[in-house]
Amino acid sequence: MAASATSNLLAAREQMAFTLGFHIVLACLGVALPATILVANWIGLKKDDRDAMELAQRWSKAMAVTFAVGAVTGTVLSFEFGLLWPHFVERFGAAFGIAFGIEGLFFFLEAIFLAIYIYGWKRLPGWVHWWTGVPMFVSGIGGAFSVVTANSWMNQPQGFTLDAAGKVTEVEPFKVIFNPATPYEVPHMILAAYMVVGFLVASVYAVGMLKGRRDRLHRLGLIIPLTIACIATPLQLLVGDTAAREVAHHQPAKFAAMECIQDTGSHQTEYIGGICTADGVKLAIPIPELDSILVGFSPNTKVTGLNSIPNDERPPVNTFIHLAFDAMVGIGTALMLLALWLAYLVYKKREVPTNRWFLKAVSVSGVGAILALWSGWIVTEVGRQPWIVYKYMKTSEAVTNANGIWAAFVFTLLLYTALGVIAVMVLRRMSRRWREGGAGTAEDSPAPYSPLGPEAGT
Repeated sequence: MAASATSNLLAAREQMAFTLGFHIVLACLGVALPATILVANWIGLKKDDRDAMELAQRWSKAMAVTFAVGAVTGTVLSFEFGLLWPHFVERFGAAFGIAFGIEGLFFFLEAIFLAIYIYGWKRLPGWVHWWTGVPMFVSGIGGAFSVVTANSWMNQPQGFTLDAAGKVTEVEPFKVIFNPATPYEVPHMILAAYMVVGFLVASVYAVGMLKGRRDRLHRLGLIIPLTIACIATPLQLLVGDTAAREVAHHQPAKFAAMECIQDTGSHQTEYIGGICTADGVKLAIPIPELDSILVGFSPNTKVTGLNSIPNDERPPVNTFIHLAFDAMVGIGTALMLLALWLAYLVYKKREVPTNRWFLKAVSVSGVGAILALWSGWIVTEVGRQPWIVYKYMKTSEAVTNANGIWAAFVFTLLLYTALGVIAVMVLRRMSRRWREGGAGTAEDSPAPYSPLGPEAGT
């Protein structure tokens, strides 16, 4: 069975989905955690705030751990393109590989300056040290731009021609990178990264505060990342609305699967939840005409249905895609309400909120943001099926014919599970040491940027 093309396709898809789902969370940390660290570091320098400085130190050390694990998982993903999808790489590598080559440069730059930033805590003057962290922030954004540009090209490919044999020739790098999907996919992912990191870090401190740790360090640890996430959330909803509209125009089959639209026409109903069938959506909450209004700002807007798409070009598992889309939008809306709740509490009390129900909401917001992130990638990737390069190459044509793909999937599953467990154990041990007042806490450690003692060397 493992040698059959059908089995290979399923195994390759499952392995790619698992490794991407694992890595994308670590990638978000690499994209957005540098900015969170720099904000805390800036507050510490500007206001001579030792608690803020301590948070910046702790978060930079935690980032070193997640960055190392992310380097491993990201490398595996890069190899998977060649190992699992060799026909895709052979045919479209000249175009697809451009953005990935650029991403490699940003990755190494971020790794270099992360090392400099951590090493410089006791070795560089305050503002000089802060500026060494800025390239981390820039590289994180640049890396996200590069990778998502590659994905957006798969959704709306351009910037190349095909010869008589079907091989890519005359690649135009600028058009490949700045394809029509880049303007909405890139900000959508970058904002998602800031939401994931902001809510995830804040949720850690919210749990601590629920357990009675209400000191200033925990309050700062809550409010800094939470504020960043709450600023990103309304922007994300606006970008997401634009993205959905662009998908409706340029990838009608994906949009029809997202919204469970069977028949092409105007006055399309928006369905919340439910099961997609050929006879309509079952067990859903219908909102008449809203789908057409969202696509074209008018109930008369015509929206393409699945019945207008050839059978062999329709996305699979429409209910799965539809529910993933609803989950992404629903969780995003809930996080928006949390942002408004934060704004209200801060405006009303002029201090970091300590309301118990609010802290409970924040404590689960990190998991919610990750689920929304995964749901969004399910919509993007599964919704594009059966194409790996939209309208040019099907996924079934790209998969390897090699044996042992199921075995490779099982090995990868075990490897990633081990990496995840080790990373969590290390982070929990670091947290416990900080909490118990060991080395590196604000109460008993030397101030950042203080002269090194003779025992520390030069």
